[in-house]
This record gives sequence, C-alpha cells and structure tokens, in this order.
Amino acid sequence: MLVILIAELMSQHRGMLVMVLAVALAIVITVLRPRSVSQRRHHRYQKQAARALLRLPQLRNDAARITWLRKMNPYVFEEMLLTAMSRQGLRIQRNARYSGDGGADGQVWINGQRWLIQAKRYSDTINAAHVSAFGLLIETERASGLFVHTGRTGEVSRDAFNRYPGIRLISGQQLLWLLAGNRRWMDKFAGKTEQPTPPRVVTPSALPLSRSAQKEH
Repeated sequence: MLVILIAELMSQHRGMLVMVLAVALAIVITVLRPRSVSQRRHHRYQKQAARALLRLPQLRNDAARITWLRKMNPYVFEEMLLTAMSRQGLRIQRNARYSGDGGADGQVWINGQRWLIQAKRYSDTINAAHVSAFGLLIETERASGLFVHTGRTGEVSRDAFNRYPGIRLISGQQLLWLLAGNRRWMDKFAGKTEQPTPPRVVTPSALPLSRSAQKEH
C-alpha cells in the first residue's frame, strides 16, 4: 500500500522531483569536486597564516616579532595581512593566484575606498624601485596603495614615497598593530577620503619591474 502511495506521489509531482534531484546532485558535485592546485595552496597558506597570527603575540618582544616575520614564507605573510584585515571587519579581495598577480598582493576597502596591497618581507632597507613600480600600478588602477613591509624605509625610499602620495606605508609598530587586530594602525585613515592618484605620462625608464623582479623572497 505504501509503495503504491509513493508511486502515485512521484507520478503527480514528477517535475518537482526531477528538480529536487538535480539540485541535490549539483550540491554533491560541488562538495566532492577536488580542489585545484591553486585552491589547495591558498587553503594551506591561509591555515598557516592563521597559526602564525596566534604565534606572533607569544614572542618575547616587538623586535623578535619583526625578526620572525622577516623569515616568514612570503605568501603566508600576504595571507596574514589579509586575514588580519578581514577579522577587523574590512572587506578584502584575495588574488586568484600568487604569481602573475599584476604586482598587487590583494585588495582591501577602508572607509569605502579601494586600496591595493603590496606586501614585502625585507630584512634590510626597502628597494626604492619596488615603491616606484607599485606607485605606477596604483596610478594605472586609479586606486590607492598600502605598501606593507618588515624592513627599514631609508632616505632613498622616502623620496620614492613622496613621488607617489597615493601610497601609505605600513611597517614597524603599525604592522604589528595590524597583525594583532589593534585598529590603531588605521588612525592615519581616520577622516581622510584621499582621492586615487590620477594617471600620468610614463617614460620608458620609469616602467615597472617584472613581477619576478618585484617580489623578494
């Protein structure tokens, strides 16, 4: 009797049944579909970044923390920044892949403004050519830029930053605040809605470096 009842229901609602089965099949395929190599790398580095963010405050002092960050895998360092920003309620956008990303390591929106992120693990002074290349990128993208690094700025690099007012420098104590979830690193953005740097004519000598030349491991 039960079998007959089920058969009658299936006959009366065949269209709905087919739709439900199709949706269920799509869900199963999505869940069970193997991740690509790029997706697995992103997942692995994001997990490592989460563990690193827990480890960082356990180090003995700020100097030890900066030294430790300088030895970090560059992609894990990028993920640490993006994860820390996301945890503070900021909208972020990760790149689809780590290499060939066009010179930016991600994006974040602060007070409704789009910022490209450049993450550099320097153990010494900033390479001014990297600053210039990033400056040209944000001009092309008509965005602002966060240049986040673990090194020392230096006079030559300061001159490069002065040529690109659309770049904000995040390093030292501000970097540690960012990674610790302390929103004091955003104090410099308070009440400022800086307009993106307009594009300008670029001479051949000022062209940006290739991606391989820009990223220091």
